[in-house]
Amino acid sequence: MKNEITASSHDQLRTERLYFIDALRAWAILMMLQGHFVSSLLADTYREEGSSLFFIWSYLRGVTAPVFFTVSGFIFTYLLLKRYGMGWSNPRVKKGLKRGGLLIVIGYVLQIRFGRLWEGSINPNFDIVHVLQCLGLSIILIIILYLISYRFKTYVLQILLGSITILLFLSSATFGQWEYNFLPEVISNYFTRANGSVFTIVPWFGFATAGACISGFFHYNLNKQGFYKKALLATLAIAALLIFQSYEFIRDVENLTNLQFFKSALGKSYLFARLGVVLLVFAIFMLLRNLLNHKIVLDIGRHTLAIYVVHSIILYGSITGYGLSRYYYHSLSLSQAIIGAVCFVFLISFLVLMVYKRVKQPIS
Repeated sequence: MKNEITASSHDQLRTERLYFIDALRAWAILMMLQGHFVSSLLADTYREEGSSLFFIWSYLRGVTAPVFFTVSGFIFTYLLLKRYGMGWSNPRVKKGLKRGGLLIVIGYVLQIRFGRLWEGSINPNFDIVHVLQCLGLSIILIIILYLISYRFKTYVLQILLGSITILLFLSSATFGQWEYNFLPEVISNYFTRANGSVFTIVPWFGFATAGACISGFFHYNLNKQGFYKKALLATLAIAALLIFQSYEFIRDVENLTNLQFFKSALGKSYLFARLGVVLLVFAIFMLLRNLLNHKIVLDIGRHTLAIYVVHSIILYGSITGYGLSRYYYHSLSLSQAIIGAVCFVFLISFLVLMVYKRVKQPIS
């Protein structure tokens, strides 16, 4: 009993010291809210490609999804590793399978237009793959990799996860050239964007496996003296290499081998650079971890699914077919879009946190 209490306290200490991950996830979901709002409603005349401000906004928006996939892979695998040797008995396996399945189901439900169902038809884009389906499948695939490797040392799983990230990023262009007509469309949509899918398993699963790989270093070294200082320096060093040297490295390998595979991979080298930017953001949040533990920030980070669902319904008209984008698509001025985005972020966060607070209160 004493050992169980000690283990529980030890796990709690580990969790508390990773609150900055919830803060990072909160940042990602809030960036997503404003990014989707502005992208959907800002008038075309304000989308100046030569504008430094628009470039910065667009680039940061492009980092949001990689951050979210990486952090999601990190969090899930970090919890999975707490009972690493248990295999199917690991409680996180069943929870993860349920969570992954739930994300996939919710993703498809959000793409249903019940008005069309009432008329006897279905939304033609119902079976495309968006972020929730891809993220749900990524969690399930991480569980499969865990079940394959849990009988071995943990570094085997980490090597496997890291290798998959590299392979998926390198082969992204090759996968994009293949035809998937032999598969049912609902399955092929996980591999190709030809039918309208936004998040295909290649390369997005690679960001999830990258986060999963990183989580192992945190899980087994977190309580060592000076860990955060070493982790910060290592993260910054790897980020710099990925951002500034990934293209050159792939080019040199292509010149050395003269293989078409690496020649195609050059066009997707930005995926490694994007992962480097994710690690840079990761390092910033690590550095500021003691300043980012406000309860509201952490609560937002813990309720990203609810926030995503509510924002989809209000902005895109998911399920109902009536959203802001239906009435104001590409019509707002710059000032209207900025003010609207701030209000939108505040409103969605407020609604979700208030509902959560009400649900948690005991019934009198």
